[in-house]
This record gives sequence, C-alpha cells and structure tokens, in this order.
Amino acid sequence: MKINITFPDGQTKPYEKGVTALEIASSISEGLARSVLTAKASGEVIDATLPLNKDAELQLLTWNDDGGKKAMWHSSAHLMAEALEVIYPGVKFGIGPPIENGFYYDIDLGEQTISEHDFKKIEEKMLELAREKNEYHRNEISKTDALNYFKEKGDEYKLELLHELEDGQITFYTQGNFTDLCKGPHIPNTGFIKAVKLTKVAGAYWRGDEKRKQLTRIYGITFPKQKELTEYLQLLEEAKKRDHRKLGKELELFTFSEKVGQGLPLWLPKGAALRERLENFMREAQKKAGYEPVITPHIGHKDLYITSGHYDKYGEDSFRPIKTPAEGEEFFLKPMNCPHHCEIYKSKPRSYKDLPIRLAEFGTVYRYEQSGELHGLTRVRGFTQDDAHLFCRPEQVKDEFKKVIDLVLYVFKALDFQNYTAQISLRDPKDKEKYMGGDENWEKAEIAIIEAAEEKGLKTVVEVGEAAFYGPKLDFMVKDAIGRKWQLGTIQVDYNLPERFELEYTGSDNQKHRPVMIHRAPFGSLERFVALLIEHCEGKFPLWLTPEQAAILPISDKYNDDAQNISQLLKNYDIRAFVDDRNEKTGKKIRDSEMKKVPYMLIIGEKEVENNTVSVRKQGEGDLGSFSIEKFATIINDEIAASTTKINN
Repeated sequence: MKINITFPDGQTKPYEKGVTALEIASSISEGLARSVLTAKASGEVIDATLPLNKDAELQLLTWNDDGGKKAMWHSSAHLMAEALEVIYPGVKFGIGPPIENGFYYDIDLGEQTISEHDFKKIEEKMLELAREKNEYHRNEISKTDALNYFKEKGDEYKLELLHELEDGQITFYTQGNFTDLCKGPHIPNTGFIKAVKLTKVAGAYWRGDEKRKQLTRIYGITFPKQKELTEYLQLLEEAKKRDHRKLGKELELFTFSEKVGQGLPLWLPKGAALRERLENFMREAQKKAGYEPVITPHIGHKDLYITSGHYDKYGEDSFRPIKTPAEGEEFFLKPMNCPHHCEIYKSKPRSYKDLPIRLAEFGTVYRYEQSGELHGLTRVRGFTQDDAHLFCRPEQVKDEFKKVIDLVLYVFKALDFQNYTAQISLRDPKDKEKYMGGDENWEKAEIAIIEAAEEKGLKTVVEVGEAAFYGPKLDFMVKDAIGRKWQLGTIQVDYNLPERFELEYTGSDNQKHRPVMIHRAPFGSLERFVALLIEHCEGKFPLWLTPEQAAILPISDKYNDDAQNISQLLKNYDIRAFVDDRNEKTGKKIRDSEMKKVPYMLIIGEKEVENNTVSVRKQGEGDLGSFSIEKFATIINDEIAASTTKINN
C-alpha cells in the first residue's frame, strides 16, 4: 500500500506504507539523511526511524531545528545515564528531560556522591559510548513486563512513574546497555553526539515535592561538533558578565533577604526609579491605546479562584490559604489578576456600544515556586505583571488582537529588541482534558490568533500543547544581544472565563451575549523584564530609562558646593545627576562611574568653575570636551529626543 507524504513546500509524494522519515531523507539526499535527527509528522515530533503507516505532513528535523536539538539533548540524557551506570553501579534514575539549553537527569546515588570534579570522567565515558554509534531502539511494552523489569532492577522511581501509566501507553528505549522508560523521541544513534559538557550539579526533590527525597540533578549539554561547544562555552563566559544578579547588585537595583523570604525581591531606590519609568512608559502607551487603569486587592476569596478554574489548576502552586475568624472563610494571595478584572466588568450592566472595554493594572501576584526553581528576578514568588484584559464582541476580537500586537512591538522597539519570533501556542487536540471549554470556542480563538499574526506579517512558529488552560495564545520569544531566547510578551484569547463568570452585554438585538476576553502583558512581569533588560544591554540602559544619567565628580572637596549647584541646575532640565563627593582621587571616581554604567561624567575643577563649564566624559568613549551646563543639557535632551522620535516613527 502507498501513503502520501506532504513536504513543507507543499509538494506531495507517494511512498510505501511503513517507510521511515530517515528512509525518505535518504531518497532525497544521503547528505540530508546524515543530518536528520528526528521528524515532525502531522504536527507530532517522532523518531526518524519510526514507520509511517498513514498519510502525513512531514518535516525533517536537523540540529538547526528546535525539535532536532530537543531530541539530541533528550538522547544525551540517556547517554549520560548509561555512563553513570557504568561508573556508579546501583544508581537509580528519576526523570531526564531536555531543557532550553541541554538536559538534566535526576539520580539517586545511594551512599555515593558526585561533584564537579567527577565531570571529566563522566564526559569521557559518554564520548566513548557515543563513538559506538549505538541505535536508540523503541519498544512498546506491557505494563506487567515494564513493572517486572524495574522491580528486578530495584528502581522505585521508575516504578512510581509506571503506576501512573496505562497499558498501551508504555514504551522503553534502549541504546547500548541502557534501557529507560521513555516516550521519546530520540535521535537515530549515539554517533551524532560529538561534544559533551556537564555544566552543573544540584539538589532536586523527587517530583518537586520538598517532603520527598532529595535527588542529585546533573545538568549537561551536547553538540554535533566540538566547534559549537567551544562557541557555547564562550557564550557562557559572556553571560556571566551580563548576569542580572551580579549587575543588579553592582548597580544597586534590587536585593533579596532571607528574613523577608525567598523569591521576594526588594527594589532599591535606583531599581525602583528604573521600574517606575518603565511603568510610566507603559501607562502612557496604554492611555493612548484606550486602556482604563484599575486596581485590585492582593488577596481574593477562594470562591473567586474556584469560579475561574485557577484553584483546580494551580491550587497546589499557590501559597497556603489565609483563614479568617469566620468559619470556613478562606482567602488566597492573588495568583493572577484576570478573575478580579472579570468582577470589575461584571460590576454594572454593559451594552454592545460600551465594548471594547480595556482594563489595565500593574498587579502584583504571588505563586509558591519551589525553592530550587527560584533564580534572581527571572523566577520569583512575588511579581508584578503589566496586566490588561480586554472585553470585546466576537467580531472585534481580531482587530483588538492586532492592536495589542502593535503595542508589544512598540515596547520592543523602544528597548531595542530587534530579534524575536511570535510563537502561536495551541491546544493539544490529543489531550483536551487539560483545557477548559468546548471545541467550537477553541477553534474560533485559535483561528483569530493565526489570522491576526499573519495579517501583521509576524515571523511565527506553531507549538501544539503550549496553550493556557483557558485559551490559545501568542507568545513573543525574544533573542537578547548574545543570542539567548527569552519568552517575553504574551497575548491570549479566552472564550471560557466569560462563560465561567457569566459575563454579558446587551447586543443591538436587545438580547444578552457573551463577550470575548483578551489577556495581554507586553512586559510579562516587570521582574523578569528587568532581568532580561539588564542582561541584554549589560546594564547600559537607554538614556531615557537609566536611573542616573550623569555623575558629577568634583576633583577635590573645594568644589563640592559647586558640584551640588550644578546638580540642582540639571534638575531644571529634567536630567538625573548625582554628586560623587567621596574623598577619592578623580581617576577612581571615573572608574567607579564606568563600572556603574553611568552614561555621562562631569568633571568639576578650578578651570570649569572659572569658565562656568563642565568637562564631559561619556561612558565607554572617554573625554568629549568642555561644555556649558546649558549645552550639556541640550546634548542629553537631544539624545533622548532622537531615541523617542525613533520609537514613535
């Protein structure tokens, strides 16, 4: 029997039933076949060696595709596990998934230990095994046989995972002398893995539960060429210099306190000023776009989140309930703003003439992230979203969605994020139980997003299974100055919360109708956004945004009063300056200002006082010459005006 295979260019060719993606690649080009790591068949990533038994849309995935990289790193986790079994007999395995950059495996070493000093011998064993070019064999297995295998092996972690699976869902993968419970997909053989680097060892509770045993988590990354590993290690060194935790401390932007609590950032004066300017920037843009500001409490009644569905979905990830003296009354720290905004919409009758209604709030929310997952400002337990919810008629959805896209792109332009991709995140049609609402509403929402992104000319990728539980979304994946990818702004279409909250408006037919809800957050969270911004620009913020635009450096105590007078004069020009009147040499003051990324330094000495000028240095460029205060103010404000004009054009 023949099956029809459709390629990304739209061409369709017949092949024998049971053909594999790897065989199809070989029929096109042996060179192509040597680079194929896995394949995507009708939206599902599969082994390139898996027989195809029905018509399919086929994409061959290489190292240049995300799906190819993930398969490579997933297979590398299995390769590391095989090496660990050789070096540490009796080791037991939890889970070993691919991650954004590389992979990890959670392991139980019993009485044995691993440190970074052991990485070299593990890496060498992995490369030795990789050179054997052992194939990754997929084997469907009965639950009984699977249980028996891991009982005999004595691996209680795999047994626990197996008890949650049903017959017909269970597959093993074997390469060389290692067999693992896994649904795949994997690369054809270990020979693709040419360069290995283990990067970190850490503790991780089994299943993320702090009451369970703490396992050892080993992180690593692999590449098909040694050159790519070398480049990656250079990138890591650059990333260390840009680490927002390091720069945030040096620039005095934020701090953390164990007494306040893990994952709860404290914004210092300079960081608060930076954050306030970002908020004001967004408020002004929202005002022009027709948004109305609202404010909601930091807590909400449990019933609010039961109605929205968030309690069932995320109750375990929330802080424990706040119990009041009233019997049975419970409140939660607000995990999201949308249920509160639904209640604001519902506070009075609405007409079709009122819509769209755009409610915006810088709302602080709280989620109990596991302590091992916390990371600077990028993963915290309390964060502020530039949240807004639009309530519109069904026929308004696409136009409103496109306007939100414009707002997101305006933010990116203002902060020089030029390299981004829009990810269309859809529901997994094979696992509809994960999502609320019916097929019709999901289809309408997904079509609106796809058409809006297409009409705006966005570069897009589609990810099935990445939708929010209440609706599909458009996520913006931004690459920073050194090529790392961050998920930033998000826009979501939601037909379901209006149903759950029974939101209505009176239509032109005088009948009651349901509005559609659009969730959007261009920054995402201010904490994560600031972290990304710090690392993207290495702490050298745009002049309009930076907390301190100029440092005034008197060359001796004799000129401190003159420096203070200049600081006051600059305030009249809306220039943020401070006086460094420490009893230090001018050279050290200059170096310190350079380290703190202050854009301009104004040197004040006898000549400057006599001539009523300042000697100006620019960060990273050096001496610019002497200018009057008025001329310097013009330079600063012209630079800001030029960047503002660029943003608005």
